[in-house]
Amino acid sequence: MLFGRILGQDPPTRPSESDSIGTFMGDFDFHIASSLGLLLGVCLAAGVFADFFHLPKVTAYLLVGLLVGPSALNWIPEQHVSNLEIVLKLAMAIVLFNLGCEFTIKKVRRVAKHCSFLSISEIGCTFILVAIGLALFGCPTDMALLLGCLAVATAPATTILVLKELRSEGPVTESTGFMVAMNNFACIVMFECAFLGVRFLQGDLDVSVGSQIGVLVMHLAGSVVLGVLGGVAISYGCGFLAMKRWLVLLVAVVTFLLGVSESTHIPYMVTFLVMGVTVANTSDFKSKIVDELDHLSGLLAVLFFAAHGTQLNVRAFIAAGTLGAVYIVFRMAGKWLGVYAAAKISKQSPEVRNWGGAALFAQAGAAIALSTIAVERSPELGKPIQDIILGSVVLFEIIGPLFIRQALLQTGEVPLAQAIHHTNLTPLGQVQALVDRFRSALRGDGPAEPPSSKVKVRDLLRKTKGIHQSSDFDAVIAHIEHSHDNTYPVVDDKMSVVGVIRYPLLSDVMFDHAASQLVRAEDLISESTVCLHCDDPAARAFELFQDETDDCIPVVTDGDNPELLGVVRRSDVMHALITQRRRKKRRKDKDAG
Repeated sequence: MLFGRILGQDPPTRPSESDSIGTFMGDFDFHIASSLGLLLGVCLAAGVFADFFHLPKVTAYLLVGLLVGPSALNWIPEQHVSNLEIVLKLAMAIVLFNLGCEFTIKKVRRVAKHCSFLSISEIGCTFILVAIGLALFGCPTDMALLLGCLAVATAPATTILVLKELRSEGPVTESTGFMVAMNNFACIVMFECAFLGVRFLQGDLDVSVGSQIGVLVMHLAGSVVLGVLGGVAISYGCGFLAMKRWLVLLVAVVTFLLGVSESTHIPYMVTFLVMGVTVANTSDFKSKIVDELDHLSGLLAVLFFAAHGTQLNVRAFIAAGTLGAVYIVFRMAGKWLGVYAAAKISKQSPEVRNWGGAALFAQAGAAIALSTIAVERSPELGKPIQDIILGSVVLFEIIGPLFIRQALLQTGEVPLAQAIHHTNLTPLGQVQALVDRFRSALRGDGPAEPPSSKVKVRDLLRKTKGIHQSSDFDAVIAHIEHSHDNTYPVVDDKMSVVGVIRYPLLSDVMFDHAASQLVRAEDLISESTVCLHCDDPAARAFELFQDETDDCIPVVTDGDNPELLGVVRRSDVMHALITQRRRKKRRKDKDAG
């Protein structure tokens, strides 16, 4: 097929009628272009259902891919998905590049201070629990060790795209991005070292241990060098090229480096993570570069998860049996307990302690790729490992996004209005509305005004504890480093708002070293009499922002002693009202049509 030749793949053999709907009506072949269109079409429907059932879109895309794949309806031939493999790797590369762009050196230093211990604890706890748990249930030691290494990996595409979909911000979001990067890097190194150790103990090594370690180091170093060179090329090119040419430059560099990584068998995930970090620290246009790449990454992400869903094998999940169940339970326990214990020891916030581990359950790409390598190196050892990984991925890729979404909602790092598709009508109400509009059309009446929005302030709330009035200047700065606002509520011992710190006054003190050693939060506050309550409509927040220059307004409890619950941002209010306006316009257009 032409598309297969373009992708550098051999033309697929014609599938039999019993294998798929690829052959029907005699000799008619289901072309790969039709498979591509079918995948995108069902994803469009899946997105609508995801909004209706309040599911992450990633989960919906995976489920619909599973539905049309070989495990269920068998509408998509396996060979067609194989021919799209390079496109799926391109999608993964772009996601990792976007993740790397979040980490400037300054941010890495800051995040590493409180996340390094979390990451080390989570990696160690996951490896130990999975390896020991499998061994206790009769799994061979070498197999248990390798599965313990693979359990460390977290699906970067699934995790990061759920965070972007919900536009989350806060300590859990920040720590999740850091730990996802560390998990996948650690998984690659641990797996290679463990496999080397297993082969050495079995006497299967054809070369010395030193040579094998040297190859591993060379591959990792090669990935880093490629990533740095690619990042410098993008930063340099975007510095003098017109913005309309950036997308071509980005795709050219990413695809070229992906091909080099595949040809030299070096881990491309490390390459593109490093490339993103390089761009973040060498370009003044980092945000614009990411925005430009988003024009392509959205479509690729949809295709990635749908195609990935077709590869999920329910039979493998069932065949994994007891060892598969043990792997799933102990991996989830290791992720959660590792973060919980480290966060408690280091006295981090309850949000990170209780929900940080739950955001790391998703697993797919890295674990699947490494299990395939295990089969290639040692079929006898690798095949059972691959069966367990492929079986468990079915569950992890479906429940992983759900746990991420729940973690972000419970910690208040995403407003409820952004996680829930708001509709003013039930399915029966929508039927009644259709009938009413038809009657209005027969009578010649104008379209009825749609009902007003039911969005409340509680739906836009971003939780925050504020800054205590006795905090010193360093504590104030530490709070601000985790915030995306320019206005910061200050509270007393009873969590009552005593005022706000505004950035202009803060910046004056920040550059006066002598003053910064003396002041406390209460010395920086400005009076603020404006506040909101959870039951206030979003329109009330909009009215207050018209008279305020602050970018957020405190939300407090009702009663004589109101306590701070969080803040509502100007940008979130505008996003909610713009979304409402667009829905009204679409309804009017439908009625007018």
